[in-house]
Amino acid sequence: MLFYTVMKPLVQVALRVFFRRLEIRHRDRLQTPGPLLMVSNHPNTLMDPLVVAANRRESIAFLAKSTFFKNPISRAILTSGNSIPIYRRQDVETDGAPVTNEQMAAQNEATFGKCYDYLGKGGTVMIFPEGTSVSERRLRPLKTGAARIALGAEARHDFKLGLRLLPVGINYFDPQHFRSDVLINVAPPIRVADYAEAYYRDPLAAADQLTEDFRRHLEQRLVITRDAAEDELVQQLERTFTGHLIEDDPRTLYDNFQLSRTLLQAVAYFDQHDPGRLTEARAHLSAYLAELQRLGLTDDALESERVGRTRGERALRAVVKLALGLPVYLYGAVNNYLPYKLPSVVAKRATKEVEFVAPIMMVVGMLTFSIGYVLQIALVHHFTEDWRWTTLYALSLPLTGFYALSYWNQLASRVRRVRALRLFRQQRPLMENLLRQRATVLRLLAEAREKYLARQE
Repeated sequence: MLFYTVMKPLVQVALRVFFRRLEIRHRDRLQTPGPLLMVSNHPNTLMDPLVVAANRRESIAFLAKSTFFKNPISRAILTSGNSIPIYRRQDVETDGAPVTNEQMAAQNEATFGKCYDYLGKGGTVMIFPEGTSVSERRLRPLKTGAARIALGAEARHDFKLGLRLLPVGINYFDPQHFRSDVLINVAPPIRVADYAEAYYRDPLAAADQLTEDFRRHLEQRLVITRDAAEDELVQQLERTFTGHLIEDDPRTLYDNFQLSRTLLQAVAYFDQHDPGRLTEARAHLSAYLAELQRLGLTDDALESERVGRTRGERALRAVVKLALGLPVYLYGAVNNYLPYKLPSVVAKRATKEVEFVAPIMMVVGMLTFSIGYVLQIALVHHFTEDWRWTTLYALSLPLTGFYALSYWNQLASRVRRVRALRLFRQQRPLMENLLRQRATVLRLLAEAREKYLARQE
């Protein structure tokens, strides 16, 4: 239980730092008491169990690939977190001769037995039934192991255990980047005892039915794309025009989730009923985004600032704000630069698989910030020999670090706006053409939206 007594508070802090927003829809369902079997999609390797475990009060035992237990360090971490090894044929066969079906059955029967015991004591087990982790907005075929464990645990107690199965959809928004967002979308729990009659008739068919039922729940709570091209188109629209497509302010992550699903449904509709319109919109959007990239601009830089001041007043206000904040920014940047930069450097060198980037960055960040802050604080105390100055310095580190990140983003946004104004003065025809491209894209989106909504009524 080392993870839950020592590591869980650290992980909770790390998640708050790593993610800009971590939103849980139906948080009460995530606290469903045991015995409970949680099933989830698996887009982001070790990050997926962490975001769930850190936000559930009761401890969770995870089923993890047996290969993770070969390394003594990862084995110690997983064992402290109540993880149970699950054996896959391709993992076992790498050790030598091919493994027989009987050997595989015996190994996984032991795994199932541990799950039965844990659930029988009222515990919580989490499984990722896709079997592998791939960073894409899809739901891959689900294995029936989770359903077989749930039904087997209930059958041991004549279907009187009270076990429930909880589907959990995890939606990341730009997961490989620091300060991105994640939405945990929790479905209603499923009573496993409701499948007793089907189980007694045919255990395999009952497992298939339970698997299909929680697949349906997961699909309703995930953003699922058909292919990479469709996903790229929708993400381009989300990143560039979310402010035009969602009128609510402030927006929640669930608003973004609903927008993504609506856009995907609309793309599928036009792909079938009006492919010409879709092709036209895609071509204009690609041309507009390519021109923005060539000029070093973003769509936000072309937006008029909706403030009741003149352009000169806005510019003066921005300059004064940035000038006053510059000393705090420099202080925060200097004191946090190495702990902030090292995780991304280590992650890029450690792996080429995008699914591992975020968890590596977060784990390394926990180390770099912890060690860095301790060394810096110790150094300050050595020179000042005054606990008051030391305490003040310690409190300033995270506060000015976050401020430096916010300041840099505001500065980059202001620089892009200044660049856009300069281009308007120096190359007005070019910028007027860019604005016409933008207006065309927005017009096509508005027309498509009107037609799609009219068809839905």
